[in-house]
Amino acid sequence: MFKPTRRFAGVARTVAAGLLVGAFALGVSACGGSDDDGEKKDTTAASTADLPEGVALNDEEFKKGADTFFRQCAGCHGTLRVGATGPPLQPKDMQQRGTTVLESIITNGLPGGMPPWGKAGFLTPEEVNIMARFVQMDPPEPPGLDMDEIKESWDLKIPVADRPTAPQTTRNWQNFFGVILRDAGKVAIMDGDTKERVALLNTGYAVHILRSSATGRYFYAIGRDGKVTLIDLWTKKPTTVAEVKGCIDARSVDGSKLKGFEDKYVIEGCYWPMQYVVYDGLTLEPLAVQDVPTESIDGEDLDEVRIAAIAASHSAPVWAVALKESGYVAIVDYSKPDFPITKMIKAQRFLHDGGFDSTGRFFAIAANEKDQIAVIDLKDMERVALIDTGRKPHPGRGANWVDPKYGPVMATTHMGEGKMAIYGADPKNHPQYAWKVVREIKLPSAGTLFLKTHDNSPWVWTDATLATNEKDARSICVYSKQKAKLHKCWVATKDGRGVHFEYNKQGTQVWVSNWTNKGELIIYDDKSLKELKRIREPWLVTPTGKFNVFNTAHDVY
Repeated sequence: MFKPTRRFAGVARTVAAGLLVGAFALGVSACGGSDDDGEKKDTTAASTADLPEGVALNDEEFKKGADTFFRQCAGCHGTLRVGATGPPLQPKDMQQRGTTVLESIITNGLPGGMPPWGKAGFLTPEEVNIMARFVQMDPPEPPGLDMDEIKESWDLKIPVADRPTAPQTTRNWQNFFGVILRDAGKVAIMDGDTKERVALLNTGYAVHILRSSATGRYFYAIGRDGKVTLIDLWTKKPTTVAEVKGCIDARSVDGSKLKGFEDKYVIEGCYWPMQYVVYDGLTLEPLAVQDVPTESIDGEDLDEVRIAAIAASHSAPVWAVALKESGYVAIVDYSKPDFPITKMIKAQRFLHDGGFDSTGRFFAIAANEKDQIAVIDLKDMERVALIDTGRKPHPGRGANWVDPKYGPVMATTHMGEGKMAIYGADPKNHPQYAWKVVREIKLPSAGTLFLKTHDNSPWVWTDATLATNEKDARSICVYSKQKAKLHKCWVATKDGRGVHFEYNKQGTQVWVSNWTNKGELIIYDDKSLKELKRIREPWLVTPTGKFNVFNTAHDVY
């Protein structure tokens, strides 16, 4: 019923040359590429003669530009640069702005959420110049990735029969933290009780998230390069037991969680190609690959539809799969052969990230460019609300708590303005407030990426990672649930940017990342807000997300 046409099947297979450039290394360069039948074709919008003076890149520079765009830009602007969370970057429009203006924007950022990549030290002046010229040229056409290639990438390192049948570690493995070391392409497993590093594991590049399997035994890591890594926490020391690559560019992964399907399957959603892949949850053996529909909720046929957040339903054997550009939430049934899409729920364009309410029935997901949160009922399989919250909502998984006046609520912060919007989330007992903004809390700055709380905490924590002001970007804030007001903000880092929060299993401590090449983990006592420990080691390269095993497995946020 929802089977679309595969547009990129049969493209020559990728090579392990690294990142999206590795994918483009099939023969695609600034001068030419390879199409399905092997004939050479031009991949630039125009010959260098048609470009403004000083814009043309040589092959080496073009590859650097494609690499940098994949690492820093594609997530917001799209693989084909058609826009989503960020605006489109079409060559003619970029040429009108010119290299000097583009260099300034890339260096200093913009108030609406564009990071100051140069000023913050993420891009060198040379890389800024290359990017300013790269976006004035047509992007190379990215290749596909079919089932044969996916199966070839599968690496089962330790068969299930050779794994322990009970935890072999004496540590409290349910209180382990998986810490993403973004630019190092690694994940550190930390003991939440002792604060010791117990393992440092290679993963895909720039891991976006970790998801716990239903039992919590396994971590699934998803790299932006499309590699899924399966980490077993029951071994004496956490161990990678399988790897596979089902996408060229990816952000999302999740396991099957319904009773009877625990740890049985895992799904990877691609930013590119436009597909999702389902694997065996214990081995990562590829089982099926499915294209995603390309029609939008407005009836437009799109050239690019990426998979953003994925959430495993608590009440049915399905995954809710957010189709970013199209505005649909696709329902993928993992109890059926070939794991088909069985329903398409109209949500809103352009979808990004989100999470569950406290009951696990409602999936609330941000639609960045519409400044809304879409609420999907995963029991009745329908959209129940669109909530106007503010400029570019970015809640991460979000936050749930009980407001003293409005009962159960959820909240989102925003990339585009300094505001936390709190909305009612209890249609059963507080229908008069359900899916309506009940409080708006002013924050010091736009550029917030994450907020987080815990049932045992009196606070909601927020960052301002993408703030253009360096002091704001290094600061974190806490909101008092009981007093319903912002309690305090403070500068947490001397360098880098504060980003992402995670609680320990007990909900008594909060971990914050200092996002810089010489990064830190900062640990606070949640009740008193006093700093307990600051971990700074050479291996802490650009730490970003942190995922506690118990909290991630049980959707505690």
